[in-house]
Amino acid sequence: MLLDEFKIVEVAAIVLRDAQGRVLSVRKCSSPRFQMPGGKLEAHETPLEAALREVREEVGLDLKNAAIRPLGDFSAPASNEPGFTVVSHVFIAEGVFSSQQVRPHAEIAEVDWFDPSAPTTRPQAPLQAKIFAAVAQL
Repeated sequence: MLLDEFKIVEVAAIVLRDAQGRVLSVRKCSSPRFQMPGGKLEAHETPLEAALREVREEVGLDLKNAAIRPLGDFSAPASNEPGFTVVSHVFIAEGVFSSQQVRPHAEIAEVDWFDPSAPTTRPQAPLQAKIFAAVAQL
């Protein structure tokens, strides 16, 4: 959801971890930066519904039967919309996921796994760094 008068983009995302504790990130075709799988809420959706839909659309993973809990709400300058702030409702999926379960779909050019507590040379959206800091504390 885009709230133009406040210059806020409301999104939802889900943290997925692999057996090494790395976190799945996606890079959209229109962006050089990696970000969490997720996206904007549609008018009728809750944040969790939006996050589940976006993960299914972006990486082909259906999490409707997964144990998912809130991680928190995070905000940062929007990576792909200059002058806007992105506010993300972030959830974390319990369990272990693998590269064999996810593939780039829709507008996603690339998927990769990142250690949330290690520096990376790959470009990241500002919001992802904040989410990684929270995940590293788990």
